[in-house]
Amino acid sequence: MDYLLNEQQIMIRDLCRQIAQEKIAPVAAEYDKTEEFPWPIVKLLAQADLFGVSIPVEYGGLGGGVLETCIATEELSKACGGITLCFAASYLGLDPILLFGNDEQKKKYLPDLAAGKKLAAFAVTEPAAGSDASAIQTTAKKKGEHYVLNGMKHFITNGGDADTYVVIAMTDKTKGARGATAFILEKGMKGFTFGKKEDKLGIRASSTRELIFTDCEVPKENILGKEGLGFIVTMKTFDVSRPGVASQALGIAAGALESAVKYSKERLQFGKPISSFQGIQWMLADMATQVEAARALIYATARMIDSGAKDVSKYSAMAKLFASDVAMKVTTDAVQIFGGYGYIKEYPAEKRMRDAKITQIYEGTNQIQRNIIALQLIKEMAKS
Repeated sequence: MDYLLNEQQIMIRDLCRQIAQEKIAPVAAEYDKTEEFPWPIVKLLAQADLFGVSIPVEYGGLGGGVLETCIATEELSKACGGITLCFAASYLGLDPILLFGNDEQKKKYLPDLAAGKKLAAFAVTEPAAGSDASAIQTTAKKKGEHYVLNGMKHFITNGGDADTYVVIAMTDKTKGARGATAFILEKGMKGFTFGKKEDKLGIRASSTRELIFTDCEVPKENILGKEGLGFIVTMKTFDVSRPGVASQALGIAAGALESAVKYSKERLQFGKPISSFQGIQWMLADMATQVEAARALIYATARMIDSGAKDVSKYSAMAKLFASDVAMKVTTDAVQIFGGYGYIKEYPAEKRMRDAKITQIYEGTNQIQRNIIALQLIKEMAKS
């Protein structure tokens, strides 16, 4: 479909497509195997100015919005969802600064993030606080001109490799969710260390680590917004970042579809390419329809957010929910079309299926997305 992209958006799409095909696809399997962080690809993306696509020009970016980030993430994810996550997760980490940072904070952190000189990460999840973000146990106690953080985060994407972290900690546990505060931390701060790196099913090129805070002193100037806004910072960040997760899922699914179509034309059975069999054709037709529907929903949601619309939670949740479910369905069907070869690591089908699964889980499980959508629907009906 023609989504009426402007000149800059087409340029971003075509550049990312070229990098994906020429630079990422040839090394995707190796990074999946070794679990190394793909610094050479990160450097390449930085040189192409892709880390700045949605950062305002005054902070060194290209001045785009959520749609530009989605376009880039989709195209790069067609080649490898794990490598692309190093890029996409940095946007998750900088989104809170874009949304809630004061001018001084933006000037300090955004230029290096836009240039790809540094990566960012967002730290909410803890062993007891996953879907229930209000159950955070990490504390931040005010001490003079600083806050002292104690606790830990886990499952943090870009953990250990990022330089800039937005961390949610409790400044007043008696207030529940209203007692959470967002802080900007920097790698190397005293008392800020890293725990184990997780050995994951998929997205293995992306680092996932524990963050550990032991009497970590953070200047009061590093609060995002103000004390007590941490839960709002988290929810508003997810509103703008979930279309990015949806785009990662979309890219994985679109890559699986492309490889499945190609393979079906090459694989011969009973003297014919399997693409000539109606059973395979119907599978491909369903996969293509689901991919296009996901893209339409994501792009529409991104445009809505970029327009400045305030009530986007429902649509952001829909995009993430639908696209990630599509990714799991399409990649599983791609494995089926590849047959026995789909189950073998020599072929890309099984990797995409492994990479797709996490998109149904992180940044709010799909069960949480359904809660968000349903509650918003009920609220809207009550008003009508």
